[in-house]
Amino acid sequence: MRAQFRSRIRLILTFVVLAALLILGRLYFIQIVEGDRYSQKADRQFASGGSGLFDRGSIYFTRKDGTSISAATLSTGFLVAINPQTITDPEVAYAAINSIAPDAITHDAFLILAAKKSQVYIEVVHRLSDENGKALAAKSIPGVQVLRERWRYYPGGLLAAQSIGIVSYGSGDSLSGQTGLEATYDDMLMRSGDALYKNFFAELFSNVGNLLVSAKDAREGDIVTTIEPEVQTRLEHDLAKVNQRYSSRESGGIIMDPKTGAIIAIATYPTYDANNLQDIDAMLLGNPLVEHVHEFGSIMKPLTMASGLDAGVITPETTYNDTGCITVNTKQICNWDLKPRGVVPMKQIIVQSLNLGAAWIATELGQDKFREYFTKLFDQKTGIDLPSEGRSLIGNLSKPQQIGYDTASYGQGIAETPVQMIRALGAIANGGSMVQPHLVRAIRLNTGIERTLDWSQTTPVFSPTAVRETTEMMTALVDEKLEGGKAKIPTMSVAAKTGTAQLTNGRGGYYTDRFFHSFVGFFPSYNPRFIILLYTDYPKHVEYASETLDSTFLDLVHFLIDYYAVPPDRGVASTTAI
Repeated sequence: MRAQFRSRIRLILTFVVLAALLILGRLYFIQIVEGDRYSQKADRQFASGGSGLFDRGSIYFTRKDGTSISAATLSTGFLVAINPQTITDPEVAYAAINSIAPDAITHDAFLILAAKKSQVYIEVVHRLSDENGKALAAKSIPGVQVLRERWRYYPGGLLAAQSIGIVSYGSGDSLSGQTGLEATYDDMLMRSGDALYKNFFAELFSNVGNLLVSAKDAREGDIVTTIEPEVQTRLEHDLAKVNQRYSSRESGGIIMDPKTGAIIAIATYPTYDANNLQDIDAMLLGNPLVEHVHEFGSIMKPLTMASGLDAGVITPETTYNDTGCITVNTKQICNWDLKPRGVVPMKQIIVQSLNLGAAWIATELGQDKFREYFTKLFDQKTGIDLPSEGRSLIGNLSKPQQIGYDTASYGQGIAETPVQMIRALGAIANGGSMVQPHLVRAIRLNTGIERTLDWSQTTPVFSPTAVRETTEMMTALVDEKLEGGKAKIPTMSVAAKTGTAQLTNGRGGYYTDRFFHSFVGFFPSYNPRFIILLYTDYPKHVEYASETLDSTFLDLVHFLIDYYAVPPDRGVASTTAI
């Protein structure tokens, strides 16, 4: 009996201790982790319709040293509401509000609202600073209420705006993410009233050792991006310079780790300030790098080359006879300068950007094999964690006419999104496998636990030998051809390719004087740290991408080498190969 009694006492004590620990944990999260949130709630004097202060998780950039910096957060201030039934002097009330927030509301509009005697609560001014809100509250004007308010704030303003996205009212009456990461990760960023309770107990009894999860399985929390703010700032600055110098319709770029798919910077110009949406062109709210397709031109040639090498229909020593122009299915295709080259090896197709050479490889591959490679490269979406991803247009590869395959081999007649292009070209930089591009690396839960997202899925396309041989040709282009050979970096191998595509005229043909310029490159060539994709759409008074984008690309390469202290792979005892 005595032993049984002691067992019961121990069991009861165990339950008491566990309950005490849970209560203490709950108190810790209420008072410490979420203390500011509950303080703000207590500070609020009135909430329309019973709603509380706006609450939402944060978004962070990641510096090169791994530290976080805010990309999207909450800002706190005051709103001003009126009760038309208790306002004694609308003119006095307006004068007081206008003295604190000039031009926030017009005199006539305020008087119209103040005359609505059937209503007891109308919000008239938002986003007052603490100082101004408290100053107005101190006036104690009958019928005027000064209430706590919180709203979405983007410390970087323009920085990565099209990728971070915005929060606004959607189809319902609640604020939610509408574009960018705000939309993709809306379920994780949204905050429900019992979120803290759910997260605390869920994490307490979950397997906290399993810190690698898929994006769809991660719980509510803040999101930590792969975007490096200094690199993002530099990319945006350089794209703006290109766009303004050549009066382009649009310029864009992506900097990615080709081994992991982590996007370090992603930008287009023009863009918008996420904190000031009143006069914005709605067309800017999307992300062209993910949504829009383009014919990219000759940056497609490395993929054609790698396909031919991988299939074994060519080797680096293979030659062909270049006649300058040929006729295929009654249509003429030519080299960019219309000039014949005679008998040339495969390397010169990349170095001299020969359209006929790429078309010759496509013919050697045959339609079925060419279609097989390019379908694997482009027929599926990348799965990037941004909304509204576009699909490639490769319908010409389902037709029997050889002309569709020949033009596709050098980047005309098929169209892809920029993120699809960098993913495909990244296979050359990554030993032959495509990775999954992504912008978020982790979810930081309310409990403080950080869960890394799993982006490890890859798609093999080419053999390591095929991409090494293609990389050698792209490196030769930089060393021998780009800027007359002056682009060569003595201590760093760089592989690159330019692209110039004619723009479609909307009538089944192409303009002869309007172009889309693109540029791709990665470094170090044989163990790449970064891959860069740049483009500018319809630059004026200039024809070739080597004129518009090569200096921008090289400047970015030098910046990244210095900023990340990328070690040299030339002029040292040994180098690393793919």
